[in-house]
Amino acid sequence: MANRHLARSVVLQTLFEWDTTGGSAEETLEMLDRNAKEFGGDDVDNPFMENLLKGVIAKKDDLDLVIQKAAPDWPLERIAPIDRNILRLGLFELLFADRTQVPAKVAINEAIELAKTFGGESSGRFVNGVLGAVYKELGEPGKEEQGKKRVKREDLPHEKMGGGIAYAKHEGQYYLALVHDVFGHWTLSKGHIENDTTPEAGVERILKEELGLDAAVEDQIGENEYVASHPEKGKVVKHVWFYLAKCNFDPLVLKKSGGLDDAKWFRLQDIIDLNFYDDMLPIVTQAVQKLLDKASAEKA
Repeated sequence: MANRHLARSVVLQTLFEWDTTGGSAEETLEMLDRNAKEFGGDDVDNPFMENLLKGVIAKKDDLDLVIQKAAPDWPLERIAPIDRNILRLGLFELLFADRTQVPAKVAINEAIELAKTFGGESSGRFVNGVLGAVYKELGEPGKEEQGKKRVKREDLPHEKMGGGIAYAKHEGQYYLALVHDVFGHWTLSKGHIENDTTPEAGVERILKEELGLDAAVEDQIGENEYVASHPEKGKVVKHVWFYLAKCNFDPLVLKKSGGLDDAKWFRLQDIIDLNFYDDMLPIVTQAVQKLLDKASAEKA
């Protein structure tokens, strides 16, 4: 059987060379051929290497956005080149590979092994943290196939966050402002509120900073809590309070950071067809129902 770990090592060396020398995408195939001859063995899987290399390069911009979302405290240029390309390779397999061929856990473990072999002292932990955060966002695919030790939440650090459900009335209809992330989900604006005087003040600030909206916070709609992986802090518990916030129907000005790539106003009747995270759907549903009740009361 072809040695795919060795193949990934050769692809990584090629990506590193491409990234640090500024070579063109076309030149990478020549680099790959040279590296395969120098470092590969007789059983190296050449078609696998070529497809993996082409895939990472084609999806580079998307992969870099995911890295920025999962490691917001680490700009790409501050990440060591070898770690940066290990993340690109691992994320490509985690997000885009055929999971029947490369299960999520295999993609993560392979990247960690590459980091331990080619990276620095803390590379393995850093790569594990970033890929772990993405794995959590994806809903932990394949988790049910493996026994996973239960996390004791009381032993983890906690972070307080606020979420804004921005709504506006336009031409007789209610709209919600939603943001879209690089994982393909529509969700709500949220951020840390530890330093704000009240959760309501924090939500108003977040909506202003992220969407450019002047908001007046009204009712609390709900809250949720989840465990997330941070590249440096490890696992943390994030508790989010969500508030309905009235706004004018102004153009949304998205602050493109943290892995968000779009923001739009949606009519209430169009929201049901959108792709939400499982924990977001009940919050959005409650907000929609409250606005529908408001609309009915206005017509009465």
